[in-house]
Amino acid sequence: MLKEGKNIWEKLKDSNLYKSIFRHSYEDTTKNRALQVRSNIFLHLHPVSVPEHAFKIRFTWCMGGITFFLFLVEAFTGVFLMFYYHPVPEFAYHDMKYLEFDVPFGIILRNIHRWAAHLMVFTIILHMLRVFLAGSYKPPREFNWVVGVVLIVLTFLLSFTGYLLPWDQLSYWAITVAANMMGAAPFIGHEGPFSVVNKYNDIRFVVLGGTEIGANAILRFYVMHIIVLPAAAIIFMAVHFWRIRKDGGISGPL
Repeated sequence: MLKEGKNIWEKLKDSNLYKSIFRHSYEDTTKNRALQVRSNIFLHLHPVSVPEHAFKIRFTWCMGGITFFLFLVEAFTGVFLMFYYHPVPEFAYHDMKYLEFDVPFGIILRNIHRWAAHLMVFTIILHMLRVFLAGSYKPPREFNWVVGVVLIVLTFLLSFTGYLLPWDQLSYWAITVAANMMGAAPFIGHEGPFSVVNKYNDIRFVVLGGTEIGANAILRFYVMHIIVLPAAAIIFMAVHFWRIRKDGGISGPL
């Protein structure tokens, strides 16, 4: 039985599926260690060498690193905010007030989360501008430019979904305006041009979980804000960092 199991394992290691995932053996040689690091998205965090221009603040602006740091701040403060928040209309607003006035340092925690979110939107826009001005979207980096576009969209969606969670007048009516704009979108909005849907199955209904902003909307926004969008952002950031290394590091000046 043991011999048969060993043969199955050897056959698995010789299969194309296994080789497509684990491209290099684990034999302890200098070449193999380098190959393992270079081919692994989790190990390949730093390049072998860094070009001189990559250290110049006037070239990079450090906007990519600052944006990533702000994402970590958002994740850290967001976890603590979750301990005091209920994603239901009856408690959401009162939880915010309880956090501000009763929880020790609660108002500092919430304001750090809020202002870091605003700064993250600002820095990622500056980062995309710097990349565009430096021509870093050109071959062989065009794929990573697309990944960056996905990341900026995810950042906007994180900001958008978090806006409703305080459940105050400002957030309620801001999301109302945004939801009505969705309802007027072409094809997928029931009030938009060339509409092929009604108000019970258009994009507005999908986002809000109904025809009005209520319990379904705040729950959907909460799940998107704390699980779906952060998970997607982490995956795309990992690919983004990995591609920077694989494409030869930070692009040089034009």
